[in-house]
Amino acid sequence: MSYFSHLYCPRCSKTYEKEKPVNLCECGGPLLVQYDLEAAGDFKKENLQGRPYNMWRYRELLPVIHPENIISLGEGFTPIIPFKRLGEEMGLQNLFCKDEGLNPTGSFKARGASAGISRVLELGIKEIAMPTAGNAGGAWAAYGARAGIKTHIAMPEDAPEITKTECAVAGAEVFLVRGNIADAGKLIGEAAQRRGWFEVSTLKEPYRIEGKKTMGMEILEQFNWDPPDYIFYPTGGGVGIIGIWKAIREMEQIGWITGKKNPKMIAVQAEGCAPIVQAYEEGKNYAEPWENPQTLAAGIRVPKALGDFLVLQAVRESGGTALAVSDGEIKLAMEKTARSEGMFICPEGAANVAALEKLLQQNVIQPGERVLLLNTGAGMKYSGVFAYDFPVLDKSDSI
Repeated sequence: MSYFSHLYCPRCSKTYEKEKPVNLCECGGPLLVQYDLEAAGDFKKENLQGRPYNMWRYRELLPVIHPENIISLGEGFTPIIPFKRLGEEMGLQNLFCKDEGLNPTGSFKARGASAGISRVLELGIKEIAMPTAGNAGGAWAAYGARAGIKTHIAMPEDAPEITKTECAVAGAEVFLVRGNIADAGKLIGEAAQRRGWFEVSTLKEPYRIEGKKTMGMEILEQFNWDPPDYIFYPTGGGVGIIGIWKAIREMEQIGWITGKKNPKMIAVQAEGCAPIVQAYEEGKNYAEPWENPQTLAAGIRVPKALGDFLVLQAVRESGGTALAVSDGEIKLAMEKTARSEGMFICPEGAANVAALEKLLQQNVIQPGERVLLLNTGAGMKYSGVFAYDFPVLDKSDSI
């Protein structure tokens, strides 16, 4: 069973019934899923025993009412890998990475697509539309295909080639936009309204975040319900960091991490697109749109996030911080991680490594504290970031 109760707006507190398709609150705010957490007190850790190691092991706190509507490709329960060599280089004794690149479709976006498409199917919706920087489109196209739901996608013209192909090969209708993701979002919003598609843009539907929330639930379980001291998350639309923080608060309320110290949430952005960082530093609750966003980390090139106030709330409530790193630092961190740990992480994940180095230089983090980095996607999708000159030999040459 699911303890899904209703939808609510964190901005104005208005509630909505769960039985009807809905995008945003009347006030324009995003909607979140509320569970009956008092009744969920009957859901015990022991209930997890014997369940498959995927994100649906937490189904009581996910928004699908009827299990037959679950659309899954085995997403979730990605490994947490000790970064011993990289940790030693940085002077850290307890550095870890959760590798979301091992999800179906190669990124954490598979979680949001699984939850979102499952709920779309349950609500009887036949066609969906969304803008994407790449990975989300690939995920929603794949899960939409599995559910028999038609997907319409707009993405910036300079999105990674592999993600364009992912969308198209799964049967999605793909539009390339000369502009950024905000421009793609505007076109999709207008088309969805005109053509009757259900829009599943970031936080313009309530269910993507519930899939992303399972990262937080897994982190808690994988750390034996004793959260790490810091969680670093690359922040674009912000759904991942909002979801992880939501999971932590819900686990507190049902008594699974009572008395434990919450992790500090670290929101990481690129210097070429850092609206959350700017708002954090200026003490604001909402971010201003970022002019001319530029970064090689396409997943965090989001000039204005609908849930910016929720990201800032998570960072501040947890005692964390927000900071930005340069594209040069991101590329160096990608190579450094691959050469130290053998993991080809995505640029967004590498931004976390670069940010960690900055905070260590500032003595914010102590050597014995436990630090978890989220690698949100497979680095192989971004092989075009690097260009190497290789020696070419004739068959008669020697090495």
